[in-house]
Amino acid sequence: MLREIRPAIVLLLGLTAITGLGYPLAMTGIAGAIMPSQAQGSLIERDGKVVGSSLIGQEFKGEEYFHGRPSATLGPDPQDSTKTVPQPYNAINSMGSNLGPTSKALIDRVKEDVEKLKAENPSMPVPIDLVTTSGSGLDPNISPEGALFQVPRVAKARKLPEDRVRQLVTEKIEGRFGGLLGEPRVNVLALNLALDAASPK
Repeated sequence: MLREIRPAIVLLLGLTAITGLGYPLAMTGIAGAIMPSQAQGSLIERDGKVVGSSLIGQEFKGEEYFHGRPSATLGPDPQDSTKTVPQPYNAINSMGSNLGPTSKALIDRVKEDVEKLKAENPSMPVPIDLVTTSGSGLDPNISPEGALFQVPRVAKARKLPEDRVRQLVTEKIEGRFGGLLGEPRVNVLALNLALDAASPK
């Protein structure tokens, strides 16, 4: 019987070593050599300090910053570990809200967000990505329309001309991959860093 089991055990151990250890280490090494920034998480630094990743959104609350999409990610409640509480852009718990189009909670939340945004900029229609979450809850990008919608608020809070802030948005628009795939987008963190650099101290 051992003669029949031995090849299976050897094959299991061999494939585990190749696919569970050798292959991941080789791919990590190759990725680190070819694309070191991406292999380290596409981290963004300012003044030698990591401020975020271009792949994971983060919450900006101040009036002087552009805001990203709403995030539905959750985390453990510090007061009660059996419950969860909203933790926007929690990369450990990537998820959407799973609320359907007939959900009253979703409809009420979107209506409330739309009203707040209409008060902020009544002259433009509210872009859909500013009131809906992404599937992962971690989307670092917004549409160019979503960024341009926020220009009056940001310009007023920064005491900058709207044309200057609009120019920053235009400079940060990324096109479709290869001119075909995806949609034009603006990375919120990159835009806010450019805004900080352009604002008077």
